[in-house]
Amino acid sequence: MIKIEEYEAVIFDMDGVLIDSEPLWKIAMEEVFFYIGCPLSKEDFQFTVGLRIDEVIDYWSNKIGWEKYTNKQVEEFIEKRMVELITKNGKPLGGVIETINFLKTKNKKIGLATSSSARLIKAVLNILGLEQKFDFVHSAENEEYGKPNPSVYLSVSKHLTVSPLKCLVIEDSLNGIISGKAARMTVVCIPEKTHIPNPKLSLADYTFLSMQEFLEKIN
Repeated sequence: MIKIEEYEAVIFDMDGVLIDSEPLWKIAMEEVFFYIGCPLSKEDFQFTVGLRIDEVIDYWSNKIGWEKYTNKQVEEFIEKRMVELITKNGKPLGGVIETINFLKTKNKKIGLATSSSARLIKAVLNILGLEQKFDFVHSAENEEYGKPNPSVYLSVSKHLTVSPLKCLVIEDSLNGIISGKAARMTVVCIPEKTHIPNPKLSLADYTFLSMQEFLEKIN
């Protein structure tokens, strides 16, 4: 049981936490990398889960490389395809809306700290109808380093004027867990179902199978 009264803010990751977007990311990346002549499989993208898209592209550019397109162009291709996929297929994961509404009744500040860009944040929050639910939304694209660096979480807690020690983070990936822990926050892990089971996820303070289960433990 998590004593939610011990926390002043709950900070959510986005991909794989609010929305089942990890499969969509893999579709978009697989299509774009094939298009630019760098065929990769969905399994290959397990290596870069939780990184910013520019960091994912840098990773594969250094590992395999391509000639006709700049990394920035590849990033634009993937983001454009992601917006299309989110708009067509995006839906909240089970328990997300109920959990956020419950936290609102408890007067908790609610933040969003994601590796995704502002463009994708807007698309996701719009399709989920959550535009007005967050007290502060922040993308790691505005930080020098993305997750697992803690800066994105520290920026959110600072803006919310809440001590990191009073923040509860909800994450789905190892990089996200490391980011939240490095920020000295309490971390809940709800593993994304398409991830390869990773024993290192036990670094989180709490683990639940779903957002619905998390809600039951704080209600």
